Amino acid sequence: MDQKNFTIALAGNPNSGKTTIFNNLTGTRQKVGNWPGVTVEKKEGHIHKYGYDLKIVDLPGTYSLTPFSIEEIVSRNFILEERPDVVIDIIDSSNLERSLYLATQLRELDCCKVIFALNMRDLAHARGIKINARKLSELLDVPVVFTVGNKNEGVDALLKKAIEVAESDSESPKKRKVKYSKDIADSILRLQNFIENQQIENLPYDSRWLAIKLIEDDELVKKRILQQTESKTHPVLDEAQVYRRRLTALFDDDPEIIMTDERYGFIAGIIKEVVTTSTKQRVDISRNIDLVLTNRFLGFPIFIFFIWAMFQLTFTLGAYPMDWIDSGVAWLSTSVDAMLPSSLFKDLLVNGIIAGVGSIIIFLPNILILFLCIALFEDTGYMARAAFLMDKIMHLIGLHGKSFIPMLMGFGCSVPAIMATRTLESEKDRILTILITPFMSCSARLPIYIVLAGTFFSAKAGTVIFSIYLTGIIFAVITGRIFRSTLLTGADAPFVMELPPYRVPMVKSLLIHMWDRSKMFLKKMGGVILIGSIVIWTLSSFPQNIRYSMDYDSEISRIKAEFETRIAASNGSESRVLEEKRDSAVSELLKAQKAEKTEKSFMGHIGKAITPVFSPIGIDWRGSVALLTGFVAKEIVVSTLGVLYAGEKEDEDALSKALLSSNMTPLAALAMMVFVLFYMPCIAAIAAIKRETNSIKWALVSIAHTTSVAWFMAFVIYQGGKIIGFN
Repeated sequence: MDQKNFTIALAGNPNSGKTTIFNNLTGTRQKVGNWPGVTVEKKEGHIHKYGYDLKIVDLPGTYSLTPFSIEEIVSRNFILEERPDVVIDIIDSSNLERSLYLATQLRELDCCKVIFALNMRDLAHARGIKINARKLSELLDVPVVFTVGNKNEGVDALLKKAIEVAESDSESPKKRKVKYSKDIADSILRLQNFIENQQIENLPYDSRWLAIKLIEDDELVKKRILQQTESKTHPVLDEAQVYRRRLTALFDDDPEIIMTDERYGFIAGIIKEVVTTSTKQRVDISRNIDLVLTNRFLGFPIFIFFIWAMFQLTFTLGAYPMDWIDSGVAWLSTSVDAMLPSSLFKDLLVNGIIAGVGSIIIFLPNILILFLCIALFEDTGYMARAAFLMDKIMHLIGLHGKSFIPMLMGFGCSVPAIMATRTLESEKDRILTILITPFMSCSARLPIYIVLAGTFFSAKAGTVIFSIYLTGIIFAVITGRIFRSTLLTGADAPFVMELPPYRVPMVKSLLIHMWDRSKMFLKKMGGVILIGSIVIWTLSSFPQNIRYSMDYDSEISRIKAEFETRIAASNGSESRVLEEKRDSAVSELLKAQKAEKTEKSFMGHIGKAITPVFSPIGIDWRGSVALLTGFVAKEIVVSTLGVLYAGEKEDEDALSKALLSSNMTPLAALAMMVFVLFYMPCIAAIAAIKRETNSIKWALVSIAHTTSVAWFMAFVIYQGGKIIGFN
């Protein structure tokens, strides 16, 4: 065979190590997008190895191919319609029985070649589990390779085996079928023969698999068949109903339940043949760790400490590289200012683009550290424990701990967090989780907190930021309780969630996860933030023909001439003092001119128009404009402040010093942080809410609810603080 291009799909249960193996195979050569027509994340990587160009596709993690969730539908459709050359099923060796259910369904597809990767071999051995890979391969007629993904063991052998299988001309072995009982097997065979006699065209399905799915009453398959005819029924569907009624009468149960039981019975037989368990008692490290981390008394305080440590680390450790980047931005601004002659273009470049984008790019280290911590939670297995610990609290709002996972993901970005709610079974649970997830402060809000907390609460900035995040969680619970009692009434859902074993995360995997998420932040630098900075500069720089309250140029010339005369008549030390006074006086006039120009600009008029809305919460017109721009993307709030305050200070701490010299107080800064915490998510998140709920109504509810809560809470903080004398 001359073909040198193969497509290899990776399938497997969640927590089976599939993504780790994908990262090992592809490294940074990955492309992340969405599957056509759906918002489920799609990952694929292109590599050249052993003389072949290989496309590796990471399918969404699923427990089965039954179309109950979007992930299962995407995985199944890709295999059936895209026909990858090989499907590698990543199997958790320490939990073989559960993993083999997906494996048996893959075996029944009969449209692709399959390899089993028995991953986490070391964990299975630690639990005294031994798997006879040769026997498993012989029974199922499927190549089997042992791997330890987090140590990169066996991954090359797995890839070589995949290429070998893809190169082979042999068809998918017929021996790999599940052995159903006589009545079921007979019904499948008869319906299969009927389907073949009908000669249905344009279906990517094998006739036997199609018969199985119809007996299981698969809605998607039925719709696909109905597309072949203009009527509301089809002979094949009618025939399938005959066999469904026959099996229901024989077994007194639904055929899909019967066939699921048959598969598990088949799996149980395989387990007896290939698995031996040592009688020696082995220490289960994960279980021992859970005795502490999920303890009813210690678990929650430890979880709170981890979250506090995450934000403390984000602020304190990130401060060092943040200062370096800040100095670099200040140097760039000074250099460009010195190189270019005075012009509108220079003002745009220095006070628009560099001041706007530069005020955001300095927070890249903080964003990287935040995403690294979230990746650590996920890769170690602690994320599932956090959901378990939050289960009782989530029940206060009629949800279960599983809903906390999207909320925790919301600390990174609200859009994927909202998308993650599709793993919840109940529609009301999904909508309720979507509505409260925006109260989790996304990474876009973090730069605002760092600027304000670092400027006005420098000694306790980490604790203040942690308190803001904690407040968001508390209000999410309160809001959820209100919604559950009014708009989304319903019974509490039971909580059954898998707790995967703790694993030592791979540095490579952590870096890939951190970089994947941080790329979104960097893309915004050259997109919405750059455009926003230019728009804000334009609005704050025009009109040009402003009538100032005084002739600043003449006053500056007068001061310079006056001081020049005094300096010429003074001695060395006195002249240096006079020069400093001259420069300070000129700087103050230039700052006043800049402030008056901005205040009388289009941006100033907009700010003055909306100030009555924000003045009761202690925010002036510049802060009001910044919050208004935050409706597009929260990062632009800092960018706007950077542009509006540009030129007032000329060092790397420009924004902080400008804020301190303005009329903003620590109380007003705290009220502004609270407003930012609660008010409506960005446009992308609103679009995600509409898409996931299939209704503009819930998107509008989210906008109205979050923004009204934001203003009310900021009002209480600011006015209440003034009453008790806190400034």
